[in-house]
This record gives sequence, C-alpha cells and structure tokens, in this order.
Amino acid sequence: MRAFDTIKCSSVYPKGSILFVEGRNPRGIYVVCSGKVRLSLCSDEGKNLTVRTAGPGDILGLSATMRDEPYEVTAETLMPCQVVFVPRKDFLRFLRHHQDACLQVIQLLSQYLHSAYDQYRALGKGRARRRPGPLVAAYAAN
Repeated sequence: MRAFDTIKCSSVYPKGSILFVEGRNPRGIYVVCSGKVRLSLCSDEGKNLTVRTAGPGDILGLSATMRDEPYEVTAETLMPCQVVFVPRKDFLRFLRHHQDACLQVIQLLSQYLHSAYDQYRALGKGRARRRPGPLVAAYAAN
C-alpha cells in the first residue's frame, strides 16, 4: 500500500463535477472513496443514458486506462465525493512491480465483463443460453 500511496492524489469534488468524459483519452484511474458517481453514455439518438452508479471502493476508468483507448462513459459526481486519482503511467508501472495488484485488476476486469453479459441478457438479446462450442466443451471435459 505504501507504493500505491506514493502515486495517488486524493481530492474532494463537489456535486456535478466531471471526472472524465466519454470519448476522451484516458489520463488514469479514479477510485471512489466516498460519495456516488454517475456513469453515463450518449446514445445514438443523443440521449444521456445512465449505465450505473458507482460508490466507495469502485475503480473508474480502469478498462480504458489499461487499453489506452478513450473512456467508454462519462463520470459525474452526484454528491460531494472524495476520489483518488492515479495517472496512467504510474498505475501501469505499479502493476508491473506488484503482481498481486495486477491479478486483482484482472479479476476486476473479468467481473466487469460478466456484468456486461448479464446486462445484455437482461435486455433480452441473449435470452437463449447457447451450448458451449466444441473448444469450450473439450476444455471443460479435461
């Protein structure tokens, strides 16, 4: 934790503050310490859609930061929030030197992926569960 403490910057943001904007290049990750943050995206029709509300302990901007591709959503504080920011370059260096933290990030990204699958199913697009393909079935048999 000492190594992480040296690369983070903690700030308090008032209600309505924008942490990052959909489509912009990632500067780093944000960890919500207190308060709530709305994650939203713009639909094809130009409507602002809430994806979810993040709270204490949530890491925001992780997948964009890891991929070095634009943020997928916009993050806006719903109330005063204490948030920790870690610049991308420092975060990646930290992960290279701390394998346990790297594994936790992999697990978190996997959770995000499975959550997206669940949301997709809930929208009715994946109603019927498909049987696993031959490669998955062969792997499961071993």
